[in-house]
Amino acid sequence: MLDLENKIVIITGGTRGIGLETAKSFAKEKAKVIIFGSKKESVDKALISLSEEGFNVEGYFPNLNSYEEVEKVIKEIHDKYGKIDVLINNAGISANKKIEDTTSDDFKSIMDLNVNAMFNVTKAVVPYMKEKKEGVILNTSSMVSIYGQPSGVGYPASKFAVNGLTKSLARELAPFNIRVNAVAPGIIKTDMVANLPKEMIEPLIKTIPLGRIGEPEDIANAFMFLASPMASYITGVILQVDGSARN
Repeated sequence: MLDLENKIVIITGGTRGIGLETAKSFAKEKAKVIIFGSKKESVDKALISLSEEGFNVEGYFPNLNSYEEVEKVIKEIHDKYGKIDVLINNAGISANKKIEDTTSDDFKSIMDLNVNAMFNVTKAVVPYMKEKKEGVILNTSSMVSIYGQPSGVGYPASKFAVNGLTKSLARELAPFNIRVNAVAPGIIKTDMVANLPKEMIEPLIKTIPLGRIGEPEDIANAFMFLASPMASYITGVILQVDGSARN
C-alpha cells in the first residue's frame, strides 16, 4: 500500500513531462501536491490542465538558483501545512553539444539548474524534515550518469553530481529518518522524444532489451514507490528505470 494520502509533496520541474505526470500520480493517491515551474505562465498552464482532470494542485515559480527565493517559498508552504513530507527534485535541462562547441556559460547553466538548484531546494527543506524526524527526498538522475553519452558532457557530469549528492545526503540524514534516493530514467517518451521521426526512434528502441521506450508513468511509479512506506528501508539508491538500456 502506497499510503500517500495527505502527504505534502513538492515537485520541482512539475509543469511538464515526467514532473507533470508525477504530480498527477501523487494527486491520484490523494497527496497534497505543490509544483514548481520556471515561470508563472508555465505554472498557470499546468495548474489549469491538472484542474481540468480533477486535481487540486498548487504551484509556485521561484528562481531555484536563488536560495533566498527558494527558502521563502518553502517556509510559506511549511507555515501553511505544518510539514513537508516529500521533495522531488526533478527540474533540469539537458545538452548534446560536442565539447568544442560548449561554452563555459553553457556548462555553467546546466550545473546551475541540475545541481546548484537541487542543493538550494534540498537545503531549504531539510530543517523542516529534521524537526519532524521524517521525510523523503527524491532526485531525478539519468542513465547517462552511469554510462555517459556521446556528446553533451555537461549533462552526464551534472547527473553524476546528483548521484553523489543523493548517496552522501542519504548517509548524513538517515539518523533523522530522512530517506534520500534518486531515479535514473532511460529513454522516456517526453514531448521531445515523442516528436522524433520514426527513423530516429527505431534505432533507440533497439538499444532497449525490454523493446520499448519508457513512459512518464514508469518514472512516476518509481517515485511513488520510493516515497511510500513500502520503501522504508531503502536509502542512498540510484534506481535505474531504463528497460536495461545500456547505450
